Amino acid sequence: MGRYGKRILNALLDSYERSAVFMGTNKVAVHISFPFQKKTIPEYFDEGSLAYEDIHAELRELEQRGWLQIVWRRGKEGHIVQKAVLVEEKADSIYSCLGRTPKAQRLDENIRLFEELGEQYASSVCRAFLDWLLERLRQGKSVKEFLAIENPEESARLIRAVHLIETNAKPCYLREFSVSAFGDSKALEGMLGTLGKVFRRFDGRLCDMDISAILAEHEIYQTPNYVYLKGEGSLKMGESLIRLSSFRQGIGISGEDIGRMELFSLGKVKKVITIENLTTFFRWAEPESMIIYLGGYHNSLRRRLLCMVYDKLPEVEYLHFGDIDVGGFEIYEDLCAKTKIPFHPYYMDLDTLIKYQSYARPLTDTDKKRLHLRLQAPSCPYRDLFQYMLAHNLKLEQECIQEA
Repeated sequence: MGRYGKRILNALLDSYERSAVFMGTNKVAVHISFPFQKKTIPEYFDEGSLAYEDIHAELRELEQRGWLQIVWRRGKEGHIVQKAVLVEEKADSIYSCLGRTPKAQRLDENIRLFEELGEQYASSVCRAFLDWLLERLRQGKSVKEFLAIENPEESARLIRAVHLIETNAKPCYLREFSVSAFGDSKALEGMLGTLGKVFRRFDGRLCDMDISAILAEHEIYQTPNYVYLKGEGSLKMGESLIRLSSFRQGIGISGEDIGRMELFSLGKVKKVITIENLTTFFRWAEPESMIIYLGGYHNSLRRRLLCMVYDKLPEVEYLHFGDIDVGGFEIYEDLCAKTKIPFHPYYMDLDTLIKYQSYARPLTDTDKKRLHLRLQAPSCPYRDLFQYMLAHNLKLEQECIQEA
């Protein structure tokens, strides 16, 4: 079989595997065909090419084998091909001749693989991902946004990575984790984009996080993980006492050092303020306050520090300062839910939005959908603010807000 014949047969099988005929869902007769057009087989229409006769010869051979039917253009019979139509009953013979694994076989192999992995891995994201994959494959639907069914070994590695990340309980760096999981310090790097998609899709808490934040949530860090804080209070490390007020733009404490640190001299602290964005953290100054950089969604390390502070200072005021948009309020709500600390929104109200309205940005279509969804809830504590944002098509980043 020549190269044109192989190309046409492979294209016919590709179309067959995507069709309702393959799925058995067609309600009317459907014929799988390869159209002869300049974009599908340009050599056929190139008058300077010798391919014309070769293509005809190869098509006639395939027709004689009973694998396809040639449909000639009306009035050009025997001279110009309109299309080649697959003889579906011969699909198994064509697969065998091409050395190609039938899609049905690949689907069955992947379904068995994912069922076996489901018995090994019971973590919630991994389980939800596997359930989704199995449902899609049993319906003959594509899963290529996450993996290729042609490469089950890579699929198994991806699913194992999801499970190991989700169940990780030991703080570590990404390359250390990769060595522990796969014996290769760079094995996870090529999966990070897909891993981020999996966690965002199947863990609603992580839907707005990038992969670095998702990994940090599971105590896996791409670089040393720091918490930044400033304001009132002191930190004791061994015999050293560090006054936070000595550092105008704050001090970073690594995750490894958090466990060795003690909080001292907290008598002047009347407020604990978490700040979503780093620029605002560096610029913000407020008397009688301890200020902690949250970095968007907080991770386990920042929660650990906040709980240490709350244990020492349960009676002071706890405030969260973030963007005036849906994401900002979701971060605030997530902070309250996961720390169990009674935070209140700070500079995230209608008066602040109106005051700095000239700095606001327009809402995206996604912003509008999310705002409308929040407003449909029976109880929305930010109803007036969200309605104003929609009515005036605006949102505000916290960097635009000046200190009182």
